[in-house]
Amino acid sequence: MRRALPILLLLCVSLFACSGKGSNTDSSGATINNNIQNSGSDTIVNLALAWAERYQKVKPIVQVSVTGGGSGTGFSALINGTTDIANASRSIKPEEVALAKQNNFTPVEFVIARDAIGVIVNPANPVKQLTMQQISAIFRGDINNWQQVGGENRPIVRVSRETNSGTHVYFLETVVRLGNAKDTTIFSADTLLLPSSQGIIAEVSDNPNAIGYDGLGYLTPQVKTVAIASAEKTPYILPSIESVKDKTYPISRDLYMYTRNQPTGPIKDYIDWILSPEAQQIVKDLGFIPNVSAP
Repeated sequence: MRRALPILLLLCVSLFACSGKGSNTDSSGATINNNIQNSGSDTIVNLALAWAERYQKVKPIVQVSVTGGGSGTGFSALINGTTDIANASRSIKPEEVALAKQNNFTPVEFVIARDAIGVIVNPANPVKQLTMQQISAIFRGDINNWQQVGGENRPIVRVSRETNSGTHVYFLETVVRLGNAKDTTIFSADTLLLPSSQGIIAEVSDNPNAIGYDGLGYLTPQVKTVAIASAEKTPYILPSIESVKDKTYPISRDLYMYTRNQPTGPIKDYIDWILSPEAQQIVKDLGFIPNVSAP
């Protein structure tokens, strides 16, 4: 029994050491946390999950946990300290920056990809193209029948992401308000608000009267993407990697990650990897547009 005690103690120490997978120490002996919390935009969540899975193979000691909930949720988590990286499909608002500074940090922005917003209808809908002004009028509630834009005599059912979504905010400011910062118009009161990109696709694919919008990486053959003209008598353009790169498609945007101050340690390493060619290839594979400024 006495001989067995040292072996038993050694086994316990080994198990304890193995259980500390989420942390190690730097050259000064300080503990480094290898568990990275990453939350926010539902537009980015599939991309973030793919990155986290690949990074587990690149650096097995680091654990990246990914959750969605919307850009607003990500910023709230960053401000209150419950996430390390906030994913966002819109830029941070001045009031969010002010709250961050009240919590003694400055948010740092990284553009990690680009995206296009596709305006989608049911495949049975004969409408193939719309102007930005027509789309704005539809979502404002000024146009309520498909016949008014060259379709059949059917009521229009408006479908949108919920207000906590960065995609909702971007579409409101860029399309519904047509980029007019002084415009305070909101979506028509009868707009159906849904909590996810997948929900938008499901609703539009099932409802022949519906119109919605979604990120390029979420578009499927179950819906029809309409071509968009920035103004009357200008070309109608479909969203694609090429039309975003050459800036001919009028509804495109940057996608972001935000950290608390300049990142260091494992968080910096992860951000650096996300901007690497390996990670940016995953961006392309999932239907988004790689960040052209990435090395």
